Amino acid sequence: MRDLALLTILLSFSAFALYRPWLGVLGLAFVGFMHPQGYALGFMRHFPIYLVLFGAVSAGLVFQVWRDRSWSSLPWRHLLDWRVLGLATLWLWFAVTSHFALLPWEAWDKYVQVLKILPPLVLTLLLIDTREKLFYLLATLALAILLVALKGGYWSLMTGFHDRVYGPPGSAYGDNNSFAVVVSMTLPLLVLWLREARDQVLRAVLLGGIALCYGAVLSSWSRGGMLALGLVTLLLIWHSKHKLLVIPAFAVLAGGLFVQLPQAWFGRMETTATYQADESAQSRINVWKIGLDLAEKHPLTGGGFNAWPVVNEATGGGLDWHSAYVEMLAEHGYVGLVLWLGLLLLTVLHLYWTGRRGGWVGDYAAMLQASLLAYLVGGITLGIAYWELPYHLVAISVLLSGFARPAGGAGQRNQDFA
Repeated sequence: MRDLALLTILLSFSAFALYRPWLGVLGLAFVGFMHPQGYALGFMRHFPIYLVLFGAVSAGLVFQVWRDRSWSSLPWRHLLDWRVLGLATLWLWFAVTSHFALLPWEAWDKYVQVLKILPPLVLTLLLIDTREKLFYLLATLALAILLVALKGGYWSLMTGFHDRVYGPPGSAYGDNNSFAVVVSMTLPLLVLWLREARDQVLRAVLLGGIALCYGAVLSSWSRGGMLALGLVTLLLIWHSKHKLLVIPAFAVLAGGLFVQLPQAWFGRMETTATYQADESAQSRINVWKIGLDLAEKHPLTGGGFNAWPVVNEATGGGLDWHSAYVEMLAEHGYVGLVLWLGLLLLTVLHLYWTGRRGGWVGDYAAMLQASLLAYLVGGITLGIAYWELPYHLVAISVLLSGFARPAGGAGQRNQDFA
């Protein structure tokens, strides 16, 4: 039954993509981040859903351009933005490090996988061409992860936070730690949706969803996730227009959730400060040392993708860098780290300046900034350098900059969806 439902969703999204390609971009976001095939039980579990939908969107775009003779009207300027050029430079550097990798055949295989992040971004930059479409894209991203978080948040309340919650099986954030970070990144997008919503029922649903997201992160038992959640909460309060109402609301929410947490949960969180005595923290530090040693031996290009069997030969088994920063440094050298971190930090800084315009632009910029900062904090203890979501947020910041320009008409609420 699940497989038939998933097939129906795929066919529906594909039909929308052929009719209106920008709707297909929303479908790609939903399928990519909710990862519904992880819940399939039969033939759809390994079906290339994303690839099929991507093909439908591409075909729809080509047909739209041919039908309307609108090739020149596509927003090609977005592809020349400095952030897009920064992404292209980073991926070109990945190709260089793959050539000089310790295990070139392994590196090129991973390079192809990571390269798949870029084509959907191009479709997003070309097809999301109005403010309202941008809002629908952000709402779809939030909804995709919210649906998973609702399940986790409900389960956490029913079990008294004794069981850990996880993301979709087989997804990039399937484990409890990654799930906590991605939900933390989604909270600002949900708050943005809440600010845009006018229907009172929808607002109530979103408020309940936000509360359950907090429960899901708490029940992940993830220390890195808690750091990301704490930062996001502070930023949401800082950017709130009604601090006198928001601060007490957060206090009530925190009190209602924390009184249900078991004592073992607090014991685990305390090890964040006493990491010297925590075996898990010490293992992370040892892995970081391995990564730093690899960077010392290959400071320019690092060891390349999937160099683990070489650097971990002494201990055997697999290796997770347990830090996006160490992951980027060890695999792509100092050049790769500077390109990657510089792109993200400059995007965050640019969002700050963009947000100074105020109005809806300020709201969008603040929430995108909070989401990216949550990723940067979560990446301290998780090897999530190749997640798709932060790169989508970078692309969305490009769109926001374009819509915020006075010449682009800072955006009206009603737009032509043709």
